[in-house]
Amino acid sequence: MGRFRDAINAALDAAGAADSRDVLAQMRQAVIEARASIEAMRQDLAETEAKLRAQRKALADAERRGRLAQGIQDEDTVEVAERFADKHRERVEVLEQKFEAQRDELELAEREYGGMKAQFLEMERSRPATEAASSVESAWRDLEAAGGTRPETDVKDELLKRQLDRSAREARADEQLEALKRKMGKG
Repeated sequence: MGRFRDAINAALDAAGAADSRDVLAQMRQAVIEARASIEAMRQDLAETEAKLRAQRKALADAERRGRLAQGIQDEDTVEVAERFADKHRERVEVLEQKFEAQRDELELAEREYGGMKAQFLEMERSRPATEAASSVESAWRDLEAAGGTRPETDVKDELLKRQLDRSAREARADEQLEALKRKMGKG
């Protein structure tokens, strides 16, 4: 996964700032859709579990009726109860398999969602610093093209680097604050 993330970062770095924002927007949308899909899967799993409980109860009732009918020697009722018990037993078996498959699918989707979300958040955090550096580099190229020169002294370069670092830290802090606000609003 690290190589995949590095490849995406390299592609984003090669793209312009606007392109990287588009890619991040698409990733954000994919994470949102994955989250919605997981919620739908949870609802489906809960519905299957409710159906399974109902079929287990119906099976237990049919088996109980069969035992009661055997106790009073009512063979017709015993036969009907056995047919119903067989029908409910089959449904229970199918619903158990369905429940297991849905649960496994949900666990897989949750792991994939966790990875997607972590990758998106990491890339989103790294974007402001990269975009700011790219923007400053672009500004220097424009200045040089217009006949200007870059500062020659290490002091000016150091000042610029500090400003970029500060801008990147402020951007990350703003993003973390927004994420915390969103999280607190949902809680």
